Amino acid sequence: QVQLVQSGGGLVQPGGSLRLSCTFSGGIWNYYDMTWYRQAPGHQRERVASITVGGIATYLDAIQARFHISRDGAKKMVHLQMNNLLPEDTAVYYCNAQNKYRQSPEYGKEYWGEGTLVTVSS
Repeated sequence: QVQLVQSGGGLVQPGGSLRLSCTFSGGIWNYYDMTWYRQAPGHQRERVASITVGGIATYLDAIQARFHISRDGAKKMVHLQMNNLLPEDTAVYYCNAQNKYRQSPEYGKEYWGEGTLVTVSS
């Protein structure tokens, strides 16, 4: 059973930076694409950034290069570096892992972290 444990987050002033981390365990790391989602109050959950097993990263258009996603295979971690944060980035951020290995019996299955609150406010 895959488990995702998140760290980071908190309160930051506009223009500041934060780094979110997510530690993966209980599965085969190289089977999973990793994604960060966020959900702001009164809004639907949206995909912020994804990184494939092969290291290809994609981002929400609104992020506009302010965020950077990376994965560390040795530590089985995924990070989201968030720079020049805006008040509209305030949300609960969730780590997601999706099995992308077609030969796996768990192909397509997703797992979620517990969520971490990011508040951007002066």
